[in-house]
Amino acid sequence: MQVRRDGRRDSSVSSRCIVNSEDIAALKRKDGVFELIGEKYGDPPDWRREAGFVSLSRIILEQQLSLSSANAHFLKLSSYVKEFSPAEISRLSDEEMRSCQISRQKAVYLRELAGAVLERRIVLEDLEAQDIELTRSQLMGIKGIGQWTVDIYSMFCLQEKDIFPFGDLAAMKAARELKSGLSDGELRSLSETWRPLRSLAAYYFWLYYLGERKRPLVLGDRSR
Repeated sequence: MQVRRDGRRDSSVSSRCIVNSEDIAALKRKDGVFELIGEKYGDPPDWRREAGFVSLSRIILEQQLSLSSANAHFLKLSSYVKEFSPAEISRLSDEEMRSCQISRQKAVYLRELAGAVLERRIVLEDLEAQDIELTRSQLMGIKGIGQWTVDIYSMFCLQEKDIFPFGDLAAMKAARELKSGLSDGELRSLSETWRPLRSLAAYYFWLYYLGERKRPLVLGDRSR
């Protein structure tokens, strides 16, 4: 997402959408690999999620799990509480969390996030307008939130345009398959040529990864 001179991010519709015709054309001019993916599988869908506590909690549950497993756990937890809110999540006991298939570690992470929101150590509504590095710093100050979680939340929920999730195995696998022979360091260097549209580049690699494996284009369905 573009940053204005006052340091806040431009929230206009055209600016905040990762998938749009202008940026697609610009990215394809930068690297022909995206033209090849587009010819085979079309352009990426709009994998947007609503910003806020629920989506960030779901992404935490997706850490090191398949989307189907994480979604099942989320649905079980969501059906157990009256409302999927920081207050409700913070009140759950370890036993209640276990009954919803939430691991001890993930229960700690969810409570940490809920506590941070309730204590206003972080205001999720403010993240949409501020600089990505400030957002990264604030989110990573919460136990259980690392680079991958910040990257995915920033891309899907905040529509941050210039992120490449190097910790995402599916995106990296697809990039290596299409750019055979490149080391991780060389891929990092190559990704600099995709700026300021690296998020869209990642979308193309996810599209390719799912297409090659004949998987449905489910929101966020990335093998870990």
